[in-house]
Amino acid sequence: MSIGNRIAKRSRCVDKATVDAFAKLPVANVSDAMARVFAGGPSLRPMHRDGVLAGPALTVRSRPGDNLMLHKAIDMAQPGDVIVCDAGGDLTNALMGELMLAQALKRGVAGFVLNGAIRDVDAFRETNLPTFAAGITHRGPYKNGPGEINTPISLDGMVIEPGDLVLGDSDGVLTVPFDMLEEILAATQAKQDAEDRQMAAIREGTVDRSWVDRALAASGCEVLD
Repeated sequence: MSIGNRIAKRSRCVDKATVDAFAKLPVANVSDAMARVFAGGPSLRPMHRDGVLAGPALTVRSRPGDNLMLHKAIDMAQPGDVIVCDAGGDLTNALMGELMLAQALKRGVAGFVLNGAIRDVDAFRETNLPTFAAGITHRGPYKNGPGEINTPISLDGMVIEPGDLVLGDSDGVLTVPFDMLEEILAATQAKQDAEDRQMAAIREGTVDRSWVDRALAASGCEVLD
């Protein structure tokens, strides 16, 4: 295979039970459980109305403005896959539109993360298939290649390996590495449980806010009369 123009197979893939468990948790809490230093970047925004994106990554590396490999990825996708495409963040030409969206729905694709642009945005909102992209343009794509499928890619410094878990909600996109799924799930659930207890305390008026003054004192903050 030639680097930059190759199609590989996934050697591992997050299972559906794990996908479903993560899908019930906010992306923000998963992020907290991963030290708040991983993210797909602030430019990736939801192009659908609402809902959660969750599923195993089918990765694509594409030349900016070219969607040949993205077409092939849709043909290869298994039901529940999330197609993640790094096209360099270029917004000159759209990577996909209504026709490719319809084909992806037929294949059972769970959603898209596109480091590039889309068009026919009304179709994405109408179908509500979870889709995150960097922008919108009416200008269509080219179909010449090269590119790669099922090789490691990176979005804003966040590495995505084929079969990793991809998550997205209104706050943005995050990937959980395959080898850390169990550890991150447990930490996220513990975070969620702690937040549930804190929310209950807020509603009951019993929350302890003394930590704010302690933190200010520790920072050397001067309180003026």
